[in-house]
Amino acid sequence: MTSDELEERLIEFAARIITLSATLPKTAQGRHIATQMLRSGTAAAPNYGEARGAESRADFIHKLRIVQKELNETAIWLRVLSRSSLVKSELIVDIVAENTELAKIVSASVKTARTRSHAPPNEK
Repeated sequence: MTSDELEERLIEFAARIITLSATLPKTAQGRHIATQMLRSGTAAAPNYGEARGAESRADFIHKLRIVQKELNETAIWLRVLSRSSLVKSELIVDIVAENTELAKIVSASVKTARTRSHAPPNEK
């Protein structure tokens, strides 16, 4: 997967989070989860954009870890949501799967970047 393709998937994921958040009830509970999920679920894409413009490999790794953390937080909110009565869990199966896949891709990217940063100069 190219960096452009990953960025596009993260943008599409953010759009899906926005749509999902809008479907939650306008109760205190619904608004709270919607707000938290909106914040973390829409943060991965712009943070990935920042990582792509990193000034060094260490900066790149640091910014990718932020993307990873935002996806991990979103996964928790999706799990909370699936166990609540606010939405039918079958309505969020696909977005949970995409979140999991994106998190795995970003995690693998962090590992690759770390490995390359520890390689001898002629192997980078």
